[in-house]
Amino acid sequence: MSALDTLPEKSIDQQGSFKRSQNEVLFQTREAVLTEAGEDGADAEVEVRLNNPLLGLTAEQIEYDVQEFVSTKGLEEYHDIFRKGAFCAQAQASGDYDSIAILTEDDRQVLASEKEHKWRQPFMLYWLAICCSVAAAIQGADESVINGALLFFPKQFGLYTDYCDYFRAGPNGVCNGPLLPEFAQKGWTYDDVTQEISKNNWLIGLVSSAPYICCAFLGCWLTQPMNALFGRRGTIFIAAFLSFATCIWQAVTNNWWHMFISRFFLGLGIGPKSATVPVYAAECSPPLIRGALVMQWQTWTAFGIMLGNAAGLALFRVSDVPNITGLNWRLMMGSAAIPALFVMAQVYICPESPRWLMKKGKYPQAMRSFLRIRSNPLLAARDMYFAHCLIEEERRVESVKSRVGFVQLFTVPRNLRATLASCIVMFGQQFCGINVIAYYSSSIIKEVGGASDLDSLLGSWGFGMLNFLFAIPAWYTIDTFGRRNLLLFTLPFMAIFLLITGFAFWIDPSKTDARLGVVLMGIYVYSMFYSPGFGPVPLTYGAEVFPIRVREIGMSFSTAVLWFFNVILGITWFRMKQAFKPQGAFGWYAAWCAILWVLVFLFLPETKALTLEELDIVFNVPTTKHASYQLHQIPYFIKRFIFRQHVQKERLVTLDDSLRKS
Repeated sequence: MSALDTLPEKSIDQQGSFKRSQNEVLFQTREAVLTEAGEDGADAEVEVRLNNPLLGLTAEQIEYDVQEFVSTKGLEEYHDIFRKGAFCAQAQASGDYDSIAILTEDDRQVLASEKEHKWRQPFMLYWLAICCSVAAAIQGADESVINGALLFFPKQFGLYTDYCDYFRAGPNGVCNGPLLPEFAQKGWTYDDVTQEISKNNWLIGLVSSAPYICCAFLGCWLTQPMNALFGRRGTIFIAAFLSFATCIWQAVTNNWWHMFISRFFLGLGIGPKSATVPVYAAECSPPLIRGALVMQWQTWTAFGIMLGNAAGLALFRVSDVPNITGLNWRLMMGSAAIPALFVMAQVYICPESPRWLMKKGKYPQAMRSFLRIRSNPLLAARDMYFAHCLIEEERRVESVKSRVGFVQLFTVPRNLRATLASCIVMFGQQFCGINVIAYYSSSIIKEVGGASDLDSLLGSWGFGMLNFLFAIPAWYTIDTFGRRNLLLFTLPFMAIFLLITGFAFWIDPSKTDARLGVVLMGIYVYSMFYSPGFGPVPLTYGAEVFPIRVREIGMSFSTAVLWFFNVILGITWFRMKQAFKPQGAFGWYAAWCAILWVLVFLFLPETKALTLEELDIVFNVPTTKHASYQLHQIPYFIKRFIFRQHVQKERLVTLDDSLRKS
């Protein structure tokens, strides 16, 4: 006989009204807190409830709630396992399962094994992770395939950006001779050529940035309605299909504006996918490995960037065939469609997000999904019941709060500070200069001199490989050293090596090997510091700093900020390089790395290993107080790490150990 069978039976009919009244009192109390204490004063209480809505409930209340849950959601066949799961859900924050009397010895072994062997998961969960990883690789490939193609299609489209495309070379090899006949016949002058080059630089930047224009102003904001209508899998499938179709489309274009339109619609595949896949992975992952699985997004995006560069290298020597000009760059642009086919074929084999199904009232389907991605029915019941309670609590909060959605990001001080911090890291990921190299490294290397087109593509592939390899340590470093510390450590080195890259263009042009070697060294070492720092931190930081009730809209807004500045960077690079020369252009982004170090130092709170309650404490500290505290810590660091003195560090806030989770 099991421990479950030894429990006395309780009459739901006899005790139901009592328990229901207790639940109503609990909700009315929470409602009073929200309405009478004011929004700012109630925020911490709300987050505690949203972190664990089972906190404080008695065993009788849980028994009643489980009975009501299974009877109203069509889950009567799972009643016994949900009883156990509900008590485990209440205790999971502390990990104290020993006090739950209804658990059998086998149940306790399952719970112990979950912690001891956290990577022992069902095949379907790992298949889902593979599908999400390939979706991330699509993202990287979509971004980087244009890198190699830029060596070819602009000239085919008549977008000439080099004076040698307009003038004959003089005796010294410099293109300052007479105009080529086709331009001389038009009566062009040197100033006309300069204006044409400037215009073409803008157009190439516009074409390159077209997907991110769509992401910033349309794609990101379609994420929520698409998820509501089609679910996580449906949104990923549609985004993958759009990526597949537009990759083929851009491969068959024959002028710049046609290329712009095709790449603009590519943004409809990039934006919703980038926002949905991490959420899908998080909602399906067990709590103990959720962070590691969600981190896969940035790692495999870097892998996709490497694949895009590898495609450029592999397809470089493809020759034209009759009636097809530029077959090599067309195959480069179309190559990103291949991983999209895999995702389209596999995403519906994976289960739908159980949380999304529950929000739609499809509880039996949600349970079947949980059973496919959990190693034991007890764990499935625990996680499903806990997710159900969170959803119900969120709905209660939304029904009481008067200000919801986008406005709360700026009207609630705690949210405003989170929005500011998130926008700093999203802006910083772009203006640290990484995508100048990710998108245009082949063109940059070619401009050094002494490098063939093939050498340029090979150099770009080296960047992509290092970007991927050095993203892997971030799985460990981001939770060991913290988000803020990683940025403060890596930004100075990024600035230094951007300066080295730019200064290499002052080396005597006749010393091509030296110029090329220094440029490649600067780009490579820069990427080695970027990958574990500004690579994974922004999306990780943005996903955790917002309170649950505004997390979706907060993440959408901060992601839109990221794509907007991606557009600015992509459009302006060629024109900036023409106006500032390469030295000034790289110096510009090196200066931004220095500015970003100051912004991170003053305005970015650390979030490593903080619970939701602790995040509220940290982000309730006024911005001016946080900045002042950081400035006052400079003497401490000098005494502690330079003079090696044993001094006590002042605390900005004191976090109650009782809030910490195991």
